Amino acid sequence: MQLVFATNNLNKLKEVQSMLPTHIKLLSLSDIACVEDIPETQPTIEGNAIQKAEYLKKHYGYDCFADDTGLEVEALHGEPGVFSARYAGPQRNADDNNHKLLTELKNKPNRSAQFKTVIALHLNGELHTFTGICKGSIKNKAHGEGGFGYDPLFKAEGFDKTFAEISLEEKNRIGHRGKAVAQLVDFLK
Repeated sequence: MQLVFATNNLNKLKEVQSMLPTHIKLLSLSDIACVEDIPETQPTIEGNAIQKAEYLKKHYGYDCFADDTGLEVEALHGEPGVFSARYAGPQRNADDNNHKLLTELKNKPNRSAQFKTVIALHLNGELHTFTGICKGSIKNKAHGEGGFGYDPLFKAEGFDKTFAEISLEEKNRIGHRGKAVAQLVDFLK
C-alpha cells in the first residue's frame, strides 16, 4: 500500500514512518512534486487536517492523509491551538513560538496544556479522522535537545522529562501524534 503524507516537515515524516507497518510505503509532498502551500484556513485543528487531505486528493489524486497538531494551553483559553506553528508570526520559528508562549504564561500559575493531533485519511473515496491527545503541562523554561516545536517546554502527565528529553520511541508511545497514528494503523490493518 502507498499513501501520501501531506507534510514537508521531515521530523514529522520520520516520526510517522517509524510507526507504520512496513507494507505501507509513505510518500512525502516532495515525492509527488507538490511544492505549493496547501491551504490551512480552517478555524479548527480537525478542519485543517480535513482541508489538507481533501486538497491533495482533489489536485493530485493520491490516497493520502494529512494531520494538524496544536498545543492548547488552558490558561490561554486554548491558544496557540490552530495557530501553534505560527504563534509568534508567519516565520514559523520554534524558538520564537516558545519564547512567546513563556511570555504569555509569565505569572500564570495554571500550566496545564494538551497537544492535540487530528489525522484525516482519504482512502478509496472515503474520509476518516483519528484524534490523539496528550495531556500535560508547560515548564518554566526549555529542557532537552531532542524533538521539535514546543517539545522542550511540554511535559506529559506522569513524566518528569519534556518531550525534548525522551526518546522518539517513548514520545511515539505516549504522545498525541503517536496516539492518532496508532488509530490510523489499526484502521489500515
